[in-house]
Amino acid sequence: MKIAIISDVHGNYPALRAVLAEIDKEGCEQIISLGDVSGYYCMVNECIEEFRRRNIVNLLGNHDYYILGRGDCPRSYTVNKITEYQRKIITPENKVYLEKSLIELDNDLLSARHGGWNDPIDEYITDFDFEFVKDKKVNIFCSGHTHVQKMVMDGDRIYFNPGSVGQPRDFDSRAAFAIINDDKEIYLHRIQYDIDQIVDAMKQANQDERIWQNLYYGKRIGG
Repeated sequence: MKIAIISDVHGNYPALRAVLAEIDKEGCEQIISLGDVSGYYCMVNECIEEFRRRNIVNLLGNHDYYILGRGDCPRSYTVNKITEYQRKIITPENKVYLEKSLIELDNDLLSARHGGWNDPIDEYITDFDFEFVKDKKVNIFCSGHTHVQKMVMDGDRIYFNPGSVGQPRDFDSRAAFAIINDDKEIYLHRIQYDIDQIVDAMKQANQDERIWQNLYYGKRIGG
């Protein structure tokens, strides 16, 4: 079964729409999100509604955690300001969907987290330690959170980060995702989308320019 792995959509519906169109072309039968469908950009309801329509499996990301009122970001005033806004606009139905998000995903194919295997919600993994998961029976490991697409191998074991759909931070503005094919081979993908569409939506929502100007450069806010 061909599976698409996406992560860190962050309310960027134009980017999500472009990625899903490509996923459909590839004939993927399942889509797994590694978390953070919410946060940063203002089209959070449109994104979650698309997730619900397609029965996308979602892991709980740190921004999803914040939106649900389970805590605030310890690192960023900007993130907390955005969280406050999104808590007001998210629909009850979409909030219920987020509440059902998985903390961890372990099955016969892969082991997945939003963050890491120490802290599944908010651990940043830049250098994956295969020794740490030596007792896992699967060979495929993946996580999001860093917004940086990468893949590393250790023998027949693979770790990958699909990168971010909605806010890439590897100086490539194209939306990122990954596909696992029928032979368990992993392919990292990038797709161009119309950044102006989400920028226009952010302007209409009276959101600060500094939150979206980085999208044109594939950078973090303020980066």
